Amino acid sequence: VLLVALQLASAASASASALPVVINTWAFRKAAETAWRVLQSGGSELDAVERGCGQCEIDQCDGSVGYGGSPDESGETTLDAMIMDGNTMEVGAVADLRRVKNAIGVARKVIEYTKHTLLVGESASLFAVRMGFPYEDLTTQKSLLLYSKWLNQSCQPNYWKNVVPDSSKSCGPYKRPEKVTYKEEQNISQRSVHNHDTIGMVVIGGSGTVVSGTSTNGAVHKIPGRVGDSPIAGAGSYADSTAGGAAATGDGDIMMRFLPSYQAVEYMRMGTDPTIACQKVISRIQKYAPNFFGAVICANTTGSYGAACNKVPGFTQFHFMVSSPLLSQPTEQVVDCI
Repeated sequence: VLLVALQLASAASASASALPVVINTWAFRKAAETAWRVLQSGGSELDAVERGCGQCEIDQCDGSVGYGGSPDESGETTLDAMIMDGNTMEVGAVADLRRVKNAIGVARKVIEYTKHTLLVGESASLFAVRMGFPYEDLTTQKSLLLYSKWLNQSCQPNYWKNVVPDSSKSCGPYKRPEKVTYKEEQNISQRSVHNHDTIGMVVIGGSGTVVSGTSTNGAVHKIPGRVGDSPIAGAGSYADSTAGGAAATGDGDIMMRFLPSYQAVEYMRMGTDPTIACQKVISRIQKYAPNFFGAVICANTTGSYGAACNKVPGFTQFHFMVSSPLLSQPTEQVVDCI
């Protein structure tokens, strides 16, 4: 009887189709609504990811996506973004993009108009202008204020180590000491839940097409030229229409070393439940960096989804958005960190 009941239950869940599904990091509701609206009005999965993440660039989600946030050490805001097509496995990405607001829009143009995957820095901005994007100042009163406050706090926190003058006490310019004595690195992230970073999004269409994307302005007070996990395929996000999609958010310098999004998709390919796939990815990183700040979202081609995060002080739960036919509207969901 139990077996029959289980078969009936699984048949029922299959008949109430769980596709399409849109899942994105953090409680970025407008991004979720925008992506869902694009799908409902007949737009493609690529359109949905581009517009959904683009909504966060416009809204400056949490100050950690788009213009006017996370100034680097010279006070400039630069952007990283990627988009991946799980049917063709094509990726378009930009990193250290300057003076152009719509980073994920530029990333998509990399797929559409070049044979490349990743464009960076000043040259990425020139490409963007060729593609018709306007040059705009990404600095705002808010980012200038953040920057001057940081300078007044002796440039704390920052991302230097083993340099002179002592980077934990004073501003640079730093250089290598004559004689190097390596200090044990403090691995506690300076970020908290109130310093969210990337929007990562996975969209799976009604026919099972998987597209993923990310957009961020990176780590606040980063060393100029720093690129995190967001625009790196397999790290920031990954999409494969034969298995599923995943996206990561958190301390990109640590997370990118483990290609968590690629790994999560591979777990799902082997039949692992999306929630478990996300958890396994987080546990792998924990072994090396127990105090890292980060979370991963996962969705497979049947429309099942999940998320996981690493538990650190101040970050014990992770909020994310899900839109699907099984929900009356884009809905905020929460998982407890592990």
